[in-house]
Amino acid sequence: MYSILFQNNDFLVINKAAGIGFHDEDGVDGICSIVRKDIGRLVFPVHRLDKVTSGLLLLAKSSESAAKLAKLFELHEIQKYYLGIIDSKPKKKQGLVKGDMERSRRSMWRLTKTLTNPAVTQFFTQSIGDGKRLVVLKPHTGKTHQLRVALNSLGSPICGDPLYQSADAWKYDRAYLHAYSLQFTLDGEDFNFVADELSGEQFITPACKEALVAYAQPETLAWPKV
Repeated sequence: MYSILFQNNDFLVINKAAGIGFHDEDGVDGICSIVRKDIGRLVFPVHRLDKVTSGLLLLAKSSESAAKLAKLFELHEIQKYYLGIIDSKPKKKQGLVKGDMERSRRSMWRLTKTLTNPAVTQFFTQSIGDGKRLVVLKPHTGKTHQLRVALNSLGSPICGDPLYQSADAWKYDRAYLHAYSLQFTLDGEDFNFVADELSGEQFITPACKEALVAYAQPETLAWPKV
């Protein structure tokens, strides 16, 4: 369900499994309630992950710490990197996806050509065989479904995504989006977390593991200009 990767007096970092909701829903505990019950104290979310997304989630241990971390997110001083797998050729293999997002149908969102308050995402891809590509993504904004919508706008929805790859999602054991790395400085101390224990049939193939070596330190990649 989750594992704790790090904790101190201010916050804890967990590796959430795919399929665990963020909020309580229909009597089922979300991840914040689960962690709160397990550790016996309140936790304060400062960002969120979609239910289908696995990986790093940062939870504050006090309202004061939550305010500090939320401010870092607001100022874009927390660097986030994600991994995904796609199985259709994208319009471009690397670059920048930028545009406003608007609601579509069935709880979906879509990218538009306007730039009033755009979602901004950088990405690289590389082949892992069998028509699939491993994607590393760096979001500069935190819009709902941002990364899922960005890849869908390139004609390459995330493998197994129940919304954006609905016709073919049944082929996969999960939606292949994973919050991989978090980096930030809090009260003068640098933190760097990587959730490199990946779950899912496609993430653990030899070809994917080999490709992932190139993304072991995502902050060092030559990211496209924003």
